[in-house]
Amino acid sequence: MKTAFLSGSMLLAAAAAALSGCATDSGGGRYAAEATRFHLGQPIARGQIAIEAADPARMGSLEYASYADAVGRQLARLGWTVVPANARTEQVAIVAVDQGTQEQLRSRPSVSLGVGGGSGGWHSGVGGGAGVSFPIGGHAKSVVATTMEVRIKRRSDSTVFWEGRARTMAPAGTAGASPAGAAEKLAAALFQDFPGESGRTITLR
Repeated sequence: MKTAFLSGSMLLAAAAAALSGCATDSGGGRYAAEATRFHLGQPIARGQIAIEAADPARMGSLEYASYADAVGRQLARLGWTVVPANARTEQVAIVAVDQGTQEQLRSRPSVSLGVGGGSGGWHSGVGGGAGVSFPIGGHAKSVVATTMEVRIKRRSDSTVFWEGRARTMAPAGTAGASPAGAAEKLAAALFQDFPGESGRTITLR
């Protein structure tokens, strides 16, 4: 069975509304994150799990490490034993991250993931508009959107049994727009009340 996430424009509109309601200054602040999860509705066994980047070229970057570490903390909290990425575990969490303004992300392909199927094609970019401007303290600031997607699958047959996508936005140059700040918010939203209600979008403020 194939499932697709909400379109980038729908997520953007909802996130922008939430963001504009809670953005009162140009500092780190608290900015909402939205997450949608899909799964098979079956018990999910916990064991050893490795975390790998959807784009292998990003594995060694400090930016990717912020997201992988945040995901690892959530998985450990839920009962998994997180092992090094090069371990050949049966379960593996694949992490894809993208961050940028509308101009940077507009031309990138969208992501469509399928629970219960093979790994399929995964594009590290996220389509749709991802940068807007809104007034903060009387001035318009550029907004940075960050999207993180996590797919948990069996390595032996590449079957995906849980997947989620989360998105947050924050003014450029603030703590909420940094990899470390965005990573914690996005991971918390993705794994809140795990596995979550399949197909439902939640908001974490």
